[in-house]
Amino acid sequence: ETVISCISFTLLVLMKLLIVLQLGGSELDAVERGCGQCEIDQCDGSVGYGGSPDESGETTLDAMIMDGNTMDVGAVADLRHIKNAIGVARKVMEYTKHTLLVGESASLFAVRMGFPYEDLTTQKSLSVYSQWLNQSCQPNYWKNVVPDSSKSCGPYKRPEKVTCKEEQTISQRSVHNHDTIGMVVIGESGTVASGTSTNGAAHKIPGRVGDSPIAGAGSYADSTAGGAAATGDGDVMMRFLPSYQAVEYMRMGTDPTVACQKVISRIQKYSPKFFGAVICANTTGSYGAACNKIPGFTQFHFMVSSPLLHQPTEQVVDCI
Repeated sequence: ETVISCISFTLLVLMKLLIVLQLGGSELDAVERGCGQCEIDQCDGSVGYGGSPDESGETTLDAMIMDGNTMDVGAVADLRHIKNAIGVARKVMEYTKHTLLVGESASLFAVRMGFPYEDLTTQKSLSVYSQWLNQSCQPNYWKNVVPDSSKSCGPYKRPEKVTCKEEQTISQRSVHNHDTIGMVVIGESGTVASGTSTNGAAHKIPGRVGDSPIAGAGSYADSTAGGAAATGDGDVMMRFLPSYQAVEYMRMGTDPTVACQKVISRIQKYSPKFFGAVICANTTGSYGAACNKIPGFTQFHFMVSSPLLHQPTEQVVDCI
């Protein structure tokens, strides 16, 4: 029986996925359709066009999709002017020998594949951007530069004498200024597929790529063990390959909830204040999630569809 575990999905999107599978679509089709629907719906504002403008006011997209049978991956990062990032990621997997395409070159590939080239800016993203400029560009992602990035806008440069200080605290950034949708699908035959899509961190430095399009970080699928997906502060989380690590724990027989918790604990040792969560599902249909407890983020909600549940259900875990 099919198990679907999702981050930041609505019940409506999950129901559509079940229909895709019932009509004979593959696990990869379900991942692409689910993430694609969220790109259209601008789920959470953290996915798709018109959200999370970067320092120059532009929205760019990251996405990946992974086939747990073949271990093939398709991904795009810093994708500009193309709305359907997960669709382009799938084309990278199906029509190239590459894994990841980035930037304007990825957009040109997308156009060759038949995707329309369009503006991702909306009135909402413009107003978020102008509000940020009016707040002296706070918060931002610079450190150890002149002028002082905690007080004023750039352009910034390297100071003559470097004095290193970490000035960014968790309270200055909303825990929701970067988020991702992620999903894991485990089919009736045991096939695992996973995927993510995001518009990244709001006010990021142009060119920044987070964890979402990186295999093993944003998500990971292996039909011999299970699948996982992560959300949160991608700059921190990608250093630990949490999705890969969680799947490897499950391969060793660790319960999915415990696998997720172990991954979060590992990151906590180095970044106790990081914002993040991981979902895990194994090939027997068990699933779980874990998150790091910080002010304003004490519980994590995720959607699950499973034969053990009468209908798709929102699940909640307390952060650790």
